Amino acid sequence: MALSRGCAGLWRTCSMLLPRHGLLLPAALRPQSTVSGVVLPRTSLSSPPWPEPSPQPEEEQRARHAATVSTVNQMIHGQDFGRLFAVVHFSGRQWKVTAEDLILIENHIEADCGERIRMEKVLLVGAEDFTLIGRPLLGNELVRVEATVIEKTESWPKIHMRFWRRHRFQRKRTIIQPQTVLRINSIQLNPALT
Repeated sequence: MALSRGCAGLWRTCSMLLPRHGLLLPAALRPQSTVSGVVLPRTSLSSPPWPEPSPQPEEEQRARHAATVSTVNQMIHGQDFGRLFAVVHFSGRQWKVTAEDLILIENHIEADCGERIRMEKVLLVGAEDFTLIGRPLLGNELVRVEATVIEKTESWPKIHMRFWRRHRFQRKRTIIQPQTVLRINSIQLNPALT
């Protein structure tokens, strides 16, 4: 509060001195509004340099939404969207995958080698011209991402060493983590988007 009063006092002093000496302030520095008697200069915070967006009527928004959905449905039905990608949540991480990708998961999966699994948590699916974003997930009836378990193995031994100097303390642990390699078989979209 004291800062705004100090700025207002400085502004009043400058505005009194400048016209007496024949100096004019640039238009950007001239005061534009007052708030409870305090003169505020025009800044990017008081009014942004870009034009304010005009709110669209609801009917226009619905018409644009319907046109977009019909265009995406036509692309999906005609299969002319190119290569699909998806972001899936699996084993505590998010993976951006496409068909025929290999992903290495630092975890043990209950499925055996050669079994096909379906990734249920799909966050996003897209192509070159469109992207479908889930809130937070896309429905199981809309997208289907399938993978095959290729290999189940263990990681290289990692040494975790703790040492406190001058305390006669040291601990050495060897960490070996289970790993699973998955191949993404296919990403399929349902051709009926709502």
